[in-house]
Amino acid sequence: MEYDIVIIGGGPAGLSFACSMLDSDVKVLLVERSDIDSISNPQNDGREIALTHLSLKILKKLGVWDLIDQSEVSPLREAKVFDGDSPSLLNFTVDNSSIEALGYLVPNCQIRKALYKRVLSSNNVDIVTDVSVDDVVNKDALSKVLLSDGTSIDTKLVVAADSRFSEIRRKVGIPTLMKDFSKVMIVTKMNHELSHNNTALECFDYGQTLALLPMVGNSSSVVLTVRTDKSKEVLEMSEDKFNEMITGSFNGEFGDMKQDGPRHSYPLIATHAETFIANRFALIGDASVGMHPVTAHGFNLGLRGQDILASLVKDALMNGQDVGSNSLLKLYERKHIKLTRIMFFGTNGIVALFTNDAPMVKQVRRFVLRFAEKFPPIKYLISSQLTEAKNNKFLPF
Repeated sequence: MEYDIVIIGGGPAGLSFACSMLDSDVKVLLVERSDIDSISNPQNDGREIALTHLSLKILKKLGVWDLIDQSEVSPLREAKVFDGDSPSLLNFTVDNSSIEALGYLVPNCQIRKALYKRVLSSNNVDIVTDVSVDDVVNKDALSKVLLSDGTSIDTKLVVAADSRFSEIRRKVGIPTLMKDFSKVMIVTKMNHELSHNNTALECFDYGQTLALLPMVGNSSSVVLTVRTDKSKEVLEMSEDKFNEMITGSFNGEFGDMKQDGPRHSYPLIATHAETFIANRFALIGDASVGMHPVTAHGFNLGLRGQDILASLVKDALMNGQDVGSNSLLKLYERKHIKLTRIMFFGTNGIVALFTNDAPMVKQVRRFVLRFAEKFPPIKYLISSQLTEAKNNKFLPF
């Protein structure tokens, strides 16, 4: 069996790359180890994706944005960062700017449904489920993908998008830096009496981190990050006690808050591959870099990376060149890996600064927040990175 490109993993990154290849002169196979229902009808996993302006542009280019239920999209108009019980505050807003929102919050399951629906409209992408990739054998002219059902596939390019714990990345021999934060992120939807005014909150409380992401109406996604040894207690807490705890944590700012749906938990482990390529092999999405969620850039980096790779593949096709050539893959890595390293280590540095409760560190982060809030160029640079919007006018001059 032969395909021009084999994509490993049917998550957002893999499906996005498949969408990028629609109607191109290539035959694509997407391999997903779970069943078809998991990618065709993904269930709500509690995660809200904060799309940047660049990500929105890419989704529109892929023909995916209009397939997302717009009634589920919540514009993010303001973001505030607090440090414990101190008055330190960093505030980002769209006031006096040329953009209508800092970003757009969309349920992860809605994006995945739309991506899958778009792929179904293709006549050059095949999907196989309930099968995993046992190995990839790299050769000069092609790669051989060996599936768990015994099938062997010859391909010019293998694109791995099988999570931050990618098995095929390890089998291909790509080393990966892994950072275990020994924390668990607990997320759930909560309804509240008072409006959130489309404002996101990030509260670096001592011993835990609490975030609120504004959803449609008087509802929000509440994200509580605690030490792993404390997570079971929170997950097993009664709903009444949990509601009382979260309402109190926000000092009653939103009135009574009530849980609406289950609590989901995710261990916080960040990863960054040493290289994004091998012979006729490329990593995208979390398989290349798995971010800590504090800067909300994981999905956005994945979407950006696949867009870079897809553009290079399309250029190669237009010029009659090999879509799996070393020169193409090296260019992809050069265009993408520097930014991911900056974001990865920068984010990890932010986490280290804002989750360390040592007295000296508390003083440092309070100074950082006050300085950033009072110095417009710094806020502009941070805002530009958060929104990825070109020519936004956060500066008053």
